[in-house]
Amino acid sequence: MLRFLGYDPDRVGSVHRFIAFGGAIVLAVVLFAVALANGGWWWLLFVVAVVFAVVGVNDIIQIRHSILRNYPVLGHIRFFFEKIRPEIRQYFIESDQDEEPFSREDRSIVYQRAKNEESARPFGTKKKVYEGGYSWMTHSITPTILDRRDFRMRIGGPDCKQPYDASLYNISAMSFGSLSGAAIEAMNKGARMGGFYHDTGEGGISKYHRHGGDLTWEIGSGYFGCRNNETGGFDPAKFAAQVEDPQVKMIELKLSQGAKPGHGGMLPAAKITEEIAEARGVPMGQDCVSPVGHSEFSTPIGLCEFLGELRDLSHGKPVGFKLCIGHRREFMCIVKAMLETGIYPDFIVVDGTEGGTGAAPLEFSNHVGMPLTEGLSFVHNVLRGADIRDCIRIGAAGKLIHAFDIARAFALGADWCNSGRGFMFSVGCIQAQACHTNKCPTGVTTQDPLRQRALVVPEKAERVAAFHRNTMRALAEMTGAAGLEDPRDFLPYHFMKREGDGDMVEASDVWNYLPVGFLVRDVGFDDEVFRRRWNRASATSFKPPEPPGRTQTRTDAGDARRAAE
Repeated sequence: MLRFLGYDPDRVGSVHRFIAFGGAIVLAVVLFAVALANGGWWWLLFVVAVVFAVVGVNDIIQIRHSILRNYPVLGHIRFFFEKIRPEIRQYFIESDQDEEPFSREDRSIVYQRAKNEESARPFGTKKKVYEGGYSWMTHSITPTILDRRDFRMRIGGPDCKQPYDASLYNISAMSFGSLSGAAIEAMNKGARMGGFYHDTGEGGISKYHRHGGDLTWEIGSGYFGCRNNETGGFDPAKFAAQVEDPQVKMIELKLSQGAKPGHGGMLPAAKITEEIAEARGVPMGQDCVSPVGHSEFSTPIGLCEFLGELRDLSHGKPVGFKLCIGHRREFMCIVKAMLETGIYPDFIVVDGTEGGTGAAPLEFSNHVGMPLTEGLSFVHNVLRGADIRDCIRIGAAGKLIHAFDIARAFALGADWCNSGRGFMFSVGCIQAQACHTNKCPTGVTTQDPLRQRALVVPEKAERVAAFHRNTMRALAEMTGAAGLEDPRDFLPYHFMKREGDGDMVEASDVWNYLPVGFLVRDVGFDDEVFRRRWNRASATSFKPPEPPGRTQTRTDAGDARRAAE
């Protein structure tokens, strides 16, 4: 048989892998004969055998999967187990502390608080407290009793005419289109019940956002909701019309996001529904492109001037920007532009690379962007060094789902915190990680109306509000345990961490606050890392300076080497 098919039998190894395929063919022939003789259910068994035989033939002649060509029929078992591997791992293998990317323990806290269930744990911690990486908060012998839970802070600098009193914990940016209409509606209604804000994400303000919850309107490089469809740029008239809505409390310009900093995107025309087109202000039948960068500015000064334009068009509502820190010098360029133009954002949201509500290429998710801890501390200290920290508020986002993480972010310099996946869990997300497939099993990240039916909006809205309320209660209890009156009073020395060698270190030894004004005047202190980047930063350009050294390009280095030769 092998020689008939053109193969040398002496060179061909074991063919046992074809037994399932051959068996399906033999079984089909036998069942055909039996069915002819006896009829009835034998025909059904014959059809099943024929199906397996046809699958095997298709496996052999298809060219996409090598394993199916070598293991017809049997190869599908491998793909089946590969498909259910995440579920098998989540339900049977991973421990309560394994982060994939959120541990079962962390997810359970959200589920319990969203359902108003008891979240206390018996029998002590499961954390390995003597291993490197373990961190804890120092408590006071004289704790305070805090009766209030609704902690707020005012966002709005000197040029802001409509400041906003924001909760210290809010819903991070997630667009309609990435999330289902039902999930967006539940979150917005929950935000209204709990008195906290809901960031729209860069996908514009949809009808599902308009249920009374305060909105922070995020504007990305696609300018959705205020887009000139001919040029793809910013349309001031459309922006002015949208921002008049009293539900819109703040405007956030997205420079980058933690999930995929420096990466744009495109929504194919085939996936643009009428609802998405309405929210984004784009035509049907055309690809919807989010460029990697903004077209309205290309310099630090241009960015500041654009922020000033947004503030004027919004009649003085708080205006700021969000970014994941990349080149630290570039952020210093923006700060220098603020000082030169006198135009300051009302707030800056620092997104850590551990943020992940947006699907992204693996390389971007794993290796691009600065984690929140380092990014937040850096932004806080640069603003302190430029002596403008008091007029700019800082928000933080990136895996902040329970009170300890939120308190630590305050200690590093945050004025408030946002969470995306925490609130996704509160509306039913089970971390199936099928967000980009349109097959979300709980209806949170799908546009399939039948799948969305699983998410009952009134009930989930209550859970959103309950998760926020109970998280703020836990934050108040931690604040009191530290002997403080407000969560924003946390400082680095309130937190300790165990090093890899077993020694403990105070957070203030690593993430200390640098002196106010040290970058702009002599205060008897300097920091080489900050100073070197500050001296290379320019308010007029994001590009690095020309002199050779660490900033030279590979081409420049090659040219210099060849010239020397």
